[in-house]
Amino acid sequence: MAISSGSSSFAGKAATRVRLTEIFLSIQGEADSVGWPTVFVRLTGCPLRCSYCDTAYAFHGGEWFRIEAVLEKVASFDTRHVCVTGGEPLAQKGCLVLLQRLCDAGHQVSLETSGAMDVSTVDPRVVRVVDIKTPGSGEVARNRYENLALLRPEEQIKFVICNRADFEWACEQVRTRHLQERCMVLFSPSSGQVEAGELAQWILDARLPVRLQVQLHKYLWGDTPGR
Repeated sequence: MAISSGSSSFAGKAATRVRLTEIFLSIQGEADSVGWPTVFVRLTGCPLRCSYCDTAYAFHGGEWFRIEAVLEKVASFDTRHVCVTGGEPLAQKGCLVLLQRLCDAGHQVSLETSGAMDVSTVDPRVVRVVDIKTPGSGEVARNRYENLALLRPEEQIKFVICNRADFEWACEQVRTRHLQERCMVLFSPSSGQVEAGELAQWILDARLPVRLQVQLHKYLWGDTPGR
C-alpha cells in the first residue's frame, strides 16, 4: 500500500484524514455486489470484539492518510466498485467525508458496518450493509436497532450465524421486525462453527425469505489478509 501519509500538520483534523490498515483490489466476496472486482479500503479500529471476527489485525496499528491520498490510490486501480470496511469504519470521523468523496469521484460505494454505529449521516449514494449481531457474536447488546428503519430496498442486513440458537434468534428478528420487507437479508455461516450446507438446509426447512451468503473470497484465496 504505497501512498503518502502527508505531514504531521494534519494531526487533529479528523475530517480530512483516516487511519488506514490497507487498500487492495479483490473480488467482492459478500453482499449484493458479490463477484465484482472491488477496491477495499479497510480503516483501522473497532469498538466491538465479535467472537468470529476475521479482521482482528485491523483493530490496532494502521497509518494516518490524507483523504486525497486515499482517493488517488483508489483511482489507480481503475475500478468502479469500492467497499469501505474495517474494523468499524464509522468509528472514524473522517469516514463520512471519505464516503462522500468516493461517491463524488463516480465510484459505486458500499459500506460494511457492525450495526453498532449511527448510519443516518452516511451519504445517501452509499449502499449500507449493516450487521445485526447475534448472541453467539458476544456483542448482541451493541445492536443499534434504530438503524433498521433507515435502510433502503437496495441495502442489506447481515446476520452471521454461529450455531442453531443463533439461527433461531435471527429467524425471530426477521419475522417480528419484518426485515425482508425493508431490504435484502443475508445469513452467513460463521467459519468453523456452522457449515454452509447446514445453514442452507436450516433456511430451506424454515421457509425463510433470506439469502444465504458465503464468503467467496475465502473459497478463492483462503483466509488471507489483503484478498
